[in-house]
Amino acid sequence: MREPAFWYRPRSPKSHLLSPLGALYGAITARRMARKGFDAGIPVICVGNYHVGGAGKTPTVLALTKLLRELGETPVVLSRGYGGRLQGPVMVDRARHTAADIGDEPLMMVRDVPVAVARNRVDGVALAKSQGATVILMDDGFQNPHLMKDASLIVIDSERGLGNGKVFPAGPLRAPLKAQLARTDALVLIGDGHAADDVAAELERRGKPRLRARLTPDTASVGQLAGKSVFAFAGIGDPERFFRSLRACGIDVARTRPFADHHRFSHDELALLAADARREQLTLVTTEKDLARLRGRGDVPGGIVPFAVQLSFDDPATLRQLISNHLYKARERLFSRR
Repeated sequence: MREPAFWYRPRSPKSHLLSPLGALYGAITARRMARKGFDAGIPVICVGNYHVGGAGKTPTVLALTKLLRELGETPVVLSRGYGGRLQGPVMVDRARHTAADIGDEPLMMVRDVPVAVARNRVDGVALAKSQGATVILMDDGFQNPHLMKDASLIVIDSERGLGNGKVFPAGPLRAPLKAQLARTDALVLIGDGHAADDVAAELERRGKPRLRARLTPDTASVGQLAGKSVFAFAGIGDPERFFRSLRACGIDVARTRPFADHHRFSHDELALLAADARREQLTLVTTEKDLARLRGRGDVPGGIVPFAVQLSFDDPATLRQLISNHLYKARERLFSRR
């Protein structure tokens, strides 16, 4: 879905009108979050959001994958496979799956880490463990109560923050903020903005760390676009952030076209993008996530350049210590049950 603009406007009449629905939805979600989840028998680290839409969960999962391997762990990602038709549990295979099968994010991540897709995440635990997982990395699912989490890292875009702070559909929050703060172990603020400083300060008062990170463009991607004028399109949570990233790298962005998150491009839309790019002699560029969603289709225009990014933390030592501590506590808990 495309986020409505009133979610990011204070005192919007639409938001006020929808607040009773938001209160009901929030109460139900908060009650669900309080349930005791299934114990996977190995540590579970969740990367989530307080709000609907994207903020950088997938790059965070990939950064944690690298860190966990440095710590000697064997991580397997567990995903719901949003946008895919398969219920799972199934291990993602780029040779036979498309985004229509298992969603765009799993297809993008599986290049770097094994990914188990399961609509019911408990069903995915045994599959992940059968692949030799010593740690399960949950991509999203912070509000889902079915699986017990040993650590929950919440990702927020520091430029956008949490909008009006109201619960869906009155605002972007998936549950009341108080209920979500109580289950947060660390906050990952992406970028240099200050829109989420109040949330970070509240968590720090509770003894939970604030981790600052930033999305760094891949040098090869930047090199491919050097000296070219581009037509950028994206169907992600915040397309404007993608367009800003391109411009920040000195790339000449002549045209842009935003789509809703997880947008399924039609044949006519792709043909129109290609025709406009040819007419104006522009290079088509999009995100890796969008290109993963187009993979395997026969009607995709040639010459689309994927713009790759990776997440880097300002203080990797603090992140390393945080993850190490939670792994130790998780294994201490599991050992005490025996």
